[in-house]
Amino acid sequence: MKLNRNFSLLLLGQSLANIGDVLYIVSVISTIFLLTDSAIAASFVPFTIASSMFISSMLTPLLVEKLNLKWLLAGSQIAKTMLLFILGFLVMGLSAANYYFIFLIIGLIAFFDGCANPIRQTLTPHYVKPEQLLQANGISETITQVIQAGMWFVGSSLLLIMSSQQLIWLVGCLFVWASLLLSLLENVNSHESTETKGKLEKMKEGWQTLSNTPVLKRIAWIEFLDTIAATVWIAAILYVFVNDALNVDEKWWGFINGANFLGLILGSAYCIKFSSVVEKKIGTYIFVGSFASFILTIVFSINSIPMISLLLSFCVGLFGQIKQIPQQTVIQTSVSKEQLSTVYTSLGAIGTGIFGIGSLVMGIIADLVGIRMVFVISGLLLATVSVIAHKNKQLFGRKKDHQNGWSFLLNAMYERGAIYKDHAFLSS
Repeated sequence: MKLNRNFSLLLLGQSLANIGDVLYIVSVISTIFLLTDSAIAASFVPFTIASSMFISSMLTPLLVEKLNLKWLLAGSQIAKTMLLFILGFLVMGLSAANYYFIFLIIGLIAFFDGCANPIRQTLTPHYVKPEQLLQANGISETITQVIQAGMWFVGSSLLLIMSSQQLIWLVGCLFVWASLLLSLLENVNSHESTETKGKLEKMKEGWQTLSNTPVLKRIAWIEFLDTIAATVWIAAILYVFVNDALNVDEKWWGFINGANFLGLILGSAYCIKFSSVVEKKIGTYIFVGSFASFILTIVFSINSIPMISLLLSFCVGLFGQIKQIPQQTVIQTSVSKEQLSTVYTSLGAIGTGIFGIGSLVMGIIADLVGIRMVFVISGLLLATVSVIAHKNKQLFGRKKDHQNGWSFLLNAMYERGAIYKDHAFLSS
């Protein structure tokens, strides 16, 4: 696939921003832990980020109606850059008595990040031809997962030779470049109608689209169940599993986590390489991906052999991503491009809100009934997803008639099957 200028700028700008996001979070967690010597205080970093992104997802539709999508994306990155430099100066005066001020800054950064994520996904169909959309999503997912897999290791390694504040300044430079690249994107027309809607009506628009569009309603339910199921793979729960269920030292936590990311990366690469095959049977790929993830997660929950856990974690990532990328394409082709931003903000609200709550609930369940049981629950949730995917394979592949006249030729592409995709915050 030959990348056009706008998609290349979007991809590079967001990649630099994503690298910076991971590095600055590594720096913040390290700073807070050194100041407080408290794992609980450090754990409030991801909780703060998830909560802020949830609020942002709810409010973004109001901004989409007023602002150009390109400048909304670039402006959010510029705001993140300014806040990051404020954070850099703030770190200089932090102590155990006033470290909580840092949560205000990272909450604001996450707020603007929550605004940027659905806008990026909305812009992709504007910059990519319909027949290249699945490949474009695959490339985006591959790069995102490579960044997620590598930058946590790079960030922790950089802290051996740099201070937390120096790492924040490095991220600031990355954010400046990201802002410049995103500012170079071409403007897109995100509204067809000049009709003025009330604030409440605009905030409800994405939810109404999800409710009134059969394929998106099913995807919303799958997103809901997938998000809860995915909470068992967060660092805290996986760390406990390694210690209590596998009875091995901490390095296996890194190995298993890395194997999962490697599976995600290869799943993305598969979708890029065999995009024409995936396009013809997307509904089948969604079902097979979710069903395989269900079986693999159940086996993972009862296994006690570390090497087998590595293989299972890799396969969970592989089949999960093979399911997720087609699902993303279905979302982007189920409604008009003008409706995508509100749809993505609603799906983003589901993802961030449920993930934050689900993480806490899974942690409580792990303490009450044991760490293996949370993986069993995750597997059963994925089994439910596979049932939904199987019953709706044809729906995922049905051709949509869009208000903007986009003829996606999906019927010809999905002759024998159907289509579908999930994420992917993956993620984050």
